[in-house]
Amino acid sequence: MAADEAELARMGYKQELKRDLSLLQNFGMSFSIISIMTGIPSLFLFGLNTGGPAVMVWGWIVVACFTMCVGMSMAEVCSAHPTSGGPYFWAAMLSPPESAPFASWITGWFNLLGQVAVTTGISYACALFIATVATFENDFTPTPRIIIGIYAAVLITQGLINTFGVHLLKYLNNISVWWHALGTFTVVIAALAAAPTHQSGKFVFGTFIDGTGGWGERASHPYVVIIGILMAQYTLTGFDASAHMTEETHNAAMSGSIGIIMAIGVSAVLGWFLIVGLLFSIQDLPSTVGSATGQPVAQIFLDTVGVRGGIVLMLIIIGCMYFCGTFSVTSNSRMMYAFSRDGALPKFFHKVDPVRKSPIRTVWLACTLSFILGLPSLGSSVAFAAATSIATIGLYISYAIPIALRVIYRDKFIRGPFHLGKFSYPIAVIAVTWIAFIAIAFILPQINPVNSQTFNYAVVAVGIVVTYSMGFWLLSARKWFTGPVKQIAAEEMGINVMEPGALEKMLAAKAEKE
Repeated sequence: MAADEAELARMGYKQELKRDLSLLQNFGMSFSIISIMTGIPSLFLFGLNTGGPAVMVWGWIVVACFTMCVGMSMAEVCSAHPTSGGPYFWAAMLSPPESAPFASWITGWFNLLGQVAVTTGISYACALFIATVATFENDFTPTPRIIIGIYAAVLITQGLINTFGVHLLKYLNNISVWWHALGTFTVVIAALAAAPTHQSGKFVFGTFIDGTGGWGERASHPYVVIIGILMAQYTLTGFDASAHMTEETHNAAMSGSIGIIMAIGVSAVLGWFLIVGLLFSIQDLPSTVGSATGQPVAQIFLDTVGVRGGIVLMLIIIGCMYFCGTFSVTSNSRMMYAFSRDGALPKFFHKVDPVRKSPIRTVWLACTLSFILGLPSLGSSVAFAAATSIATIGLYISYAIPIALRVIYRDKFIRGPFHLGKFSYPIAVIAVTWIAFIAIAFILPQINPVNSQTFNYAVVAVGIVVTYSMGFWLLSARKWFTGPVKQIAAEEMGINVMEPGALEKMLAAKAEKE
């Protein structure tokens, strides 16, 4: 504890939060939000059609390696600045004072875009899987409108938990970690053990499939491979949660960084295990891809463990998705609250409920924006994949900006106890380059031919955010937006800026004294 307080004091901060989290609990937060049981099952059909087993298996390994580079660079920044802020906050801390507002403005808008899209991807997938389970042993056929209705219900219940059950979130997170870990083993072992037959190693590790409608011929097979890694990259997202918990973690300057790396590493291993297990359990590829349920993972369960067993395994996955979506709404609402506090969003959203001590207005703003982002699924067959593309692009760009600033101003960077030594600069360059690559790759068309049904509207959403944030900055925001300057000053006084209402109390007390 003394060492942690000394580290905070070195940066000008005072120990104020209750520091009672261990390294494993810090790791558990990121592991739960990465949620391999959400990303892989929800995009399994996309993976089978966009490169097939070979891209799913080997693409996962490639993406995991590059994601680890991103994570190590993030961990280095986290060790140097083990505070509770996110990328938006880091960008201001790592920039010269004159450019800090612009850096935090751009980072904040990309992070907001990614957060909204992540909530969309998670909760919409939950709705899809709920609708899929409803088709078991009956002739029920979920229409897009029914799925949107279920999606709305999922978001509403997640919003209600974040409104009235804030005190329960820490307990739900503990449950979520065990649910994910045990659930992954249960799903894979049950499917493999009960499968009448198993696919060959050649099928799992060497089969390439172009189910994109002909992009392999129209463009090239590498094009299909590039867009096919979306499943892996979307899944391995959200590990910055460990950084948010550093001021509540013992030995924060090391534990937060190790938590990030552990979350990526464990998720990468378990995710590969899940992919390989599901692929070996496929009984008939055409019937799995064209399953009447609409979800190949559900068909794998029906073919291996039967209807009742399939319902159990589907409920395990739905539970993972629901937990993950609930925490996503929590994170999303806190980021929006902080952004509103600094003037980037209307001041209407800068309000904390005095009874529940929660930014309820931004909780429902997060749910509303996520619902709107899911509406294109009513008329587009690739809308869900587009939402996951938006989430991946938005969040990873918000990760890249602090890493790039750490490289640009490396002479002024004071590293923490976790550092990469001579590998720091090349790994950071690799991380930023990889993020630039995927930001381009995931706005590319995914289905051929391109029409109103198959258009990848990720480019539209990203384009709107870029145009709005840059245009508004040039026309107005550059004259008044100062970034999280008040937050940094508050943290130097020992105020927890991530606690809704804490900064306002400090400012009010200061005003009374004056």
